[in-house]
Amino acid sequence: MSVRVIGAGLAGCEAAWQLACHGIQTDLYEMKPCRFSPAHRSENLAELVCSNSLKAERIESACGLLKEEMRRLGSLLVPCAYACRVPAGGALAVDRDAFSKTVTEKVISQPSICLHREEITEIPSDGLNIIATGPLTPNALASKIFQMFGGSLSFFDAAAPIVTAESLDYSKVFAASRYNRGEDNAYLNCPMNEEEYEAFYHALLSAERAPIHGFDTADPKVYEGCMPIEVMAGRGENTLRFGPMKPVGLRDPKTGHRPWAVLQLRREDKRGSMYNLVGFQTNLKFGEQKRVFGMIPGLGHAEFVRYGVMHRNTFLNSPAILSTDFRVKSKPNLFFAGQITGVEGYMESASSGILAGINAARSLEGKGQYLPPETTMTGALCRYVANGGEGPFQPMGSNFGILPPLSEKIRDKRERYSALSERALKDLQLSLDCLI
Repeated sequence: MSVRVIGAGLAGCEAAWQLACHGIQTDLYEMKPCRFSPAHRSENLAELVCSNSLKAERIESACGLLKEEMRRLGSLLVPCAYACRVPAGGALAVDRDAFSKTVTEKVISQPSICLHREEITEIPSDGLNIIATGPLTPNALASKIFQMFGGSLSFFDAAAPIVTAESLDYSKVFAASRYNRGEDNAYLNCPMNEEEYEAFYHALLSAERAPIHGFDTADPKVYEGCMPIEVMAGRGENTLRFGPMKPVGLRDPKTGHRPWAVLQLRREDKRGSMYNLVGFQTNLKFGEQKRVFGMIPGLGHAEFVRYGVMHRNTFLNSPAILSTDFRVKSKPNLFFAGQITGVEGYMESASSGILAGINAARSLEGKGQYLPPETTMTGALCRYVANGGEGPFQPMGSNFGILPPLSEKIRDKRERYSALSERALKDLQLSLDCLI
């Protein structure tokens, strides 16, 4: 018996890979290049549409722990990411084109996966299916999903601009990682004094925003992790200086002092020919992006290869619909995976695909559900999806706050996070050792 996986993004590729590794014939459906969503442009699978950063690499961080758990669970994407990494200090960032190409080649070369380049517009009624079409699921299929499950929830997501390296003014920027972590050339820093920051801040507040076409804008919610820079600025004059433009851990070699504010630029590709404006997700009009961001030292003549954009992410009211293994409670032969389930972030989406694929395979093999321990990041995330938190259900990314507390109280945060990670990996390994 074969399984259909609908959607070949991060979650869909991981789900298909897990099924194939269990020797199960898998039909993987991807609508590109027949049709592209508003945020996609590459024909390759597992396309990264926002940042090229997969966040912190240290196992003692929530995001680093998640990636290590995924690696131990047999992830396809984590090894591909390391093969395509670019310098990013303490983060794991990738050359996005090389990453997508590598994943595509791996999937195509897997004999148990048959890739279909076509759009699915109906929820299949036969066989076992995993829907991993993402937060920008096309309207035809989205309407069927939400008719079946009684509506949807949504929030707005934004992407940051990318500029060419050769267009930067290197007399005004300096290369350094925060606190000297990682490679010296991982980031370029655009330092600002108080006067320059004040001028930029007020220009940002008054800049014209782009309309959001084709979306229901009656009551838009903006996800905190991808907050547009102009929205964040509206929260107060120093919000940016304590957020994406914080200068801590950096010293301008020209002055020997910490700047008043800093914009960091992260390498977008292995050659270092493009840089991403870190934390500068935006919905400003393209001309306004060039004008306002051009006020930042070093970006006066920057050439934008991609302007920031904003789009709507849609997700299920998962606590009412999904079990902890991402299976639909009322339809045991239907699974969901990825951001449509309410996990937030690249690796979080991919991890849900891993668990959906493992459990779909175990279902066909007549085996019981596999659920990572609640002390693991993957286990905590899937429990959040199935059970929700306090108040209305909202997307959740990896963080130590969703893990059960330690039996002993550790006051030092770094030591506490290290202990949580150590416990998680120990418990995960025990669960895998007992897996049949």
